[in-house]
Amino acid sequence: MAATRNPDIVRARRAFFEWGGASAEDVPGTILRSWRRCRQLGVGRERKPDIAPVEQARLRELRERHGDLVRHAHAELAPLAADCAAAGGIVVLTDAEGWILDAQGHAGFLDKAGQVALLPGACWNEARVGTNAIGTAIHEARAVIVRGGEHYADPHRILTCSAVPVFDPYGRLAGVLDITGDANVPQVHALALARRAVASIEHRYFDDGIPDSEVLHLHHDPALIGTAHEGLLAFRNGRLVAANGAGLALFGLERTDLERAGWDALFEEPLARLRDDGLLLDREGRALYGHVRGPAPASHAFPPARRSPARTSGGAAPSAAGDGPILEPGVRALLAQAQRVLDAGIPVLVQGETGTGKEVFARALHRAGERAGRPFVAVNCAALPEGLIESELFGYEEGAFTGARRQGSPGLLRRAEGGVLFLDEIGDMPLALQPRLLRVLQDRELTPLGGGRPVKLDFALVCASHRDLAAAVEAGGFRADLYYRLSHHVVRLPALREHADPAALVRALWARVAQGRTLAPAALAALAAHPWPGNLRQLDGCLRTLVALTAPGQAIGPDLLPAPLRDGAASAPALAAPAPVAAMTAQPLDALTLAAMQAAVAACDGNIARAARRLGISRSTLYRRLGSDPRRAH
Repeated sequence: MAATRNPDIVRARRAFFEWGGASAEDVPGTILRSWRRCRQLGVGRERKPDIAPVEQARLRELRERHGDLVRHAHAELAPLAADCAAAGGIVVLTDAEGWILDAQGHAGFLDKAGQVALLPGACWNEARVGTNAIGTAIHEARAVIVRGGEHYADPHRILTCSAVPVFDPYGRLAGVLDITGDANVPQVHALALARRAVASIEHRYFDDGIPDSEVLHLHHDPALIGTAHEGLLAFRNGRLVAANGAGLALFGLERTDLERAGWDALFEEPLARLRDDGLLLDREGRALYGHVRGPAPASHAFPPARRSPARTSGGAAPSAAGDGPILEPGVRALLAQAQRVLDAGIPVLVQGETGTGKEVFARALHRAGERAGRPFVAVNCAALPEGLIESELFGYEEGAFTGARRQGSPGLLRRAEGGVLFLDEIGDMPLALQPRLLRVLQDRELTPLGGGRPVKLDFALVCASHRDLAAAVEAGGFRADLYYRLSHHVVRLPALREHADPAALVRALWARVAQGRTLAPAALAALAAHPWPGNLRQLDGCLRTLVALTAPGQAIGPDLLPAPLRDGAASAPALAAPAPVAAMTAQPLDALTLAAMQAAVAACDGNIARAARRLGISRSTLYRRLGSDPRRAH
């Protein structure tokens, strides 16, 4: 159906513009919020906005002022414009205020776009033209798609636009990359292509260097070092001062964490380890490969309080006592059973709420099993680029699709050869790809996209999901045949609130991070009594924050705890109305998790970033579970 005549949007526009309201069921929350902003600004909707491009001299001045953005984007615009031209669309680059610096692509559509002033020298922020992908992405500071009638101004309903913000290394918005096409032509891969181009642009910013800083090039997969997928993090005097999106994602950080996060909060080992061995362990014990550029290590060693003796070389050596994951006796028994199953070549499925340590459990399985010396490849099925998940997972041959690397890619499954493949959030894998994964697991053979000879595979498989996959099968959200292939042995990890001795767990975690600080008994009791909807991840993050905010030797009392604990709101986001544990555990895991997230967003007045920090999860996870409209939390 043509996007310009989508009945839901037609109904929503009539409700909004004629009757003063609209339903969030008919229009995405991002669009509805933008419409409301535009109405408050007095933006007209029926006539073409008066946004004639500035003269050429002013345009040259704009391009010179944003020379870094233009220079770093140059190498991406030409090939992306060729792809867009083939699909009948254009690619647009703007500055952080919405001034269009460049527009390239299909000549005919450039003329059509010119009819609504989508041209270099025009400004496309919301205040001037109403809801549009460029202006709304600037306001929301995240990727946005605006389809046909979702545009505020009637003349813009001929367009479908996909925009991704570009950030400089210091977390400042530098501009927006937008792909625009005809609203009547499906724009299937536009957002994925824009995301990939923006990742390359943000990566190129680091070519200019970060003054007086060590720049780390890191990734869990050494084959991705040197590509736009690698994480880039710059430290100055032990403080994180710059990063690209991939670098922040490695640690679940936001751009607001720049200048705040310290080395000790992220890494288990000193910087010298990365210089010497090309390897570094983070605070969760995960191996990161790469190298470092910048000042000599003599004056910038960033030594942590403790260095783990664990070593990884393509795999993980068994952890020494006291350095492995903290597992209660019941979970250790589950680990021993799962190890025997995995070593027998049978998949293991790990279920549990967000933050219960599913990946930690999987890595412990790897260390304890027969494949400990081989690779451990963790794939987050929910985090793979939208529209490109198949090529990332299964690999592709040269020329398999537009934008493919010249030499092709082996894919993530083949990188686990001989080791353990961990498919995290398997419940979020698109239904369309599940049959192919099932076929690969059945045949242990893979044919890359674009043809080529089939490749035999050898890996042990561990999957994980916070969703109840059996319920998802019944609801039609997950294939039954794939579930039965994965669920021969299911491990259910308990939530932190179900821990037999939460005080002992708090003490054990505190001993690892305290660095000479002490917990007062009242503070320990408050920490142990809190339900921790984000589970171990949230508790660990809280303890590390307490360390970061205090000095060695300091005693931490209840007055230094976060407000929900300090004020006695022990059940704050998850249990707004206290319920017995028996009643809680009788609910599905998804229902409990969603209730906790909704309550947290409500308690934070709809502020997603603050709610994510309160829950101890990433903002992207919260957006994914609740949808793009925070009002769904109410």
